[in-house]
Amino acid sequence: MQMIVYAVRTPDAWRCYLSLDMQVDLHWWYGDREGQKGISSPRMVILASSIPLGWAASIRDTFRPLQEMDQWGVEEWQGYVDKQIVSFISEEPERNQARWRTVTQDVRILGERVLSGWKPSGSKEWTALMRQAEQLISAIEGRALLAGEVEALLAEAAGGTGGWRSAAQLGVLLGRLRMEAGLAQPAPRVPPGRLRRGRAMAPRCRRCGSEARSRTACAACGSAACAYCEACLAMGRSRACTLLLHGAAGPAVRGTAGGAPTAALGRWGLSAAQSAAAGAALRFLAEPPAGGSAGPARFLIWAVTGAGKTEMIFPLLQAVLDAGGRVLVAAPRRDVVLELAPRLSKAFPAEQVITLYGGSPERWKRGSITLATTHQLLRFREAFDLVVIDEIDAFPYHNDPMLAYAARNACKKEGKYIYLSATPPAPLQREAARGRLPYAKVPARFHGHPLPVPRKLKIFPVHRCLQQRRLPLPLVRSLRASLSRGAQVFLFVSRIRHIAPFLELLQQAMPDMPMEGTSSVDPARAGKVMAFRNREIRLLVTTTILERGVTVPKSDVYIVDANSELFDEAALIQMAGRAGRSKDDPAGRVVFAAPQWTRSQSLAVRQIKQMNRIAGKGGYLRIELT
Repeated sequence: MQMIVYAVRTPDAWRCYLSLDMQVDLHWWYGDREGQKGISSPRMVILASSIPLGWAASIRDTFRPLQEMDQWGVEEWQGYVDKQIVSFISEEPERNQARWRTVTQDVRILGERVLSGWKPSGSKEWTALMRQAEQLISAIEGRALLAGEVEALLAEAAGGTGGWRSAAQLGVLLGRLRMEAGLAQPAPRVPPGRLRRGRAMAPRCRRCGSEARSRTACAACGSAACAYCEACLAMGRSRACTLLLHGAAGPAVRGTAGGAPTAALGRWGLSAAQSAAAGAALRFLAEPPAGGSAGPARFLIWAVTGAGKTEMIFPLLQAVLDAGGRVLVAAPRRDVVLELAPRLSKAFPAEQVITLYGGSPERWKRGSITLATTHQLLRFREAFDLVVIDEIDAFPYHNDPMLAYAARNACKKEGKYIYLSATPPAPLQREAARGRLPYAKVPARFHGHPLPVPRKLKIFPVHRCLQQRRLPLPLVRSLRASLSRGAQVFLFVSRIRHIAPFLELLQQAMPDMPMEGTSSVDPARAGKVMAFRNREIRLLVTTTILERGVTVPKSDVYIVDANSELFDEAALIQMAGRAGRSKDDPAGRVVFAAPQWTRSQSLAVRQIKQMNRIAGKGGYLRIELT
């Protein structure tokens, strides 16, 4: 879109604004609003009346008031604007540059003569606009939305979108809304005439933080080289000329300090290990924000698989809710979000729990508890007092700077983060070890039994099994033993293409045993997992798609090709974590079946044993370790 940009002389200094509706700005600066007169000696300069929003936002953001501006005439202001947009014009095709150089001809100084013919809005119209602005401010509090999303929100929340741009402009002048371009221009710019060295700086998406190197001709702003972001394209196109509107959500609240471990244990039924971690996190929430911090403070809950991470965050959510704050729980996948939603609603029956994922019917609703997939955080800006990121090591959050950026922006500047993971990424582990990241370890499961330690089973690789059309006898014997004891068997393979032929060999070896295979590309996956839970299927061949978020009582785990480069330490620990989760069968079996032993397998076993030792020393185990 194109935008008006102007400078106005206030009693203290020159200021620069963008405008969606100049009638609103004129009334604000010069009209009689609620008994308060505007500026007595009006001096306003229209710097540009129709330039791409990205250019206009850059003029506003780099504007610095100068004393000599009071004496400037049209020529000086034209020179000023020319310097601000010359780098943008240079990015246009040559055939367009001459047209854009005429932008400075739009510079106009508005004085008493020009304004004398302007008729301010009546008090009734202004009051109605103020009411509409308050409604808009409330609707997008803590959100960062593109223009189309603003319209969609208002259509649902207010039943209409008429005049929202005028209301938004008033919200900006009130200081409660901010208008930005979808992309932030790089800084510093290369001065005209200087050679660029190395890679040219690209604009960054203000919504997701990604570099935007794609450009196209744009009918909305008239630029032949309008940049847009490809990284968050699925959430709506963020362009250099796209309006991004957001509203502040107020200062962060601190969690109440009354949540001692014993209180958490009594109220939420937590185990001793869970209560100790929850108590440490509650003390962290009650701490005042560190002065000069770069962003929200962070805390890591490093809990073994099956420790009951969800239950541990209940007292943390309650602490912030009791203080009048809003909380966000973000999970990497839609199925995890849908599984958590009823648990949170049951734990907090007096709170409104909003669930957000792709296609969610609640995407414009507001609640005290928001449960969302990580991609949905792109639509929030400094909205939450507490952000809990579950499974920070999981796809797609892990190794995706866009989602980390979105999560950081969703939290208020003085808010708090809680990370949850059984296998924290190496950088976070190093931060914790060096004392830069406060953390609490939960080394034991809720039932107080040690984690099953994986056993070695040396067999030839899967591809050789398929070539020879037979399974290794030691693997078949071990699987039969697990099935005979009544266990449900997860059998993990490294590649989707191995599932069907490997399943066929298993069916030949154990024809009377109901078994199936599934993966991320299987449309019947949900039904098969449910049948596995219900023991209608006894053995399930799968990939890492089921390495987390699935709890099946009395399970054994087999990982074939455990030496695969696709199975790192974290994946092996997560897959192993499917066994022994039930209090009725806490000693489930885990088997690493491979032709050779790798570093990843060694590290996975070492971490599992280490957690068991810590749990034993802390008195969290019901049985003695041998």
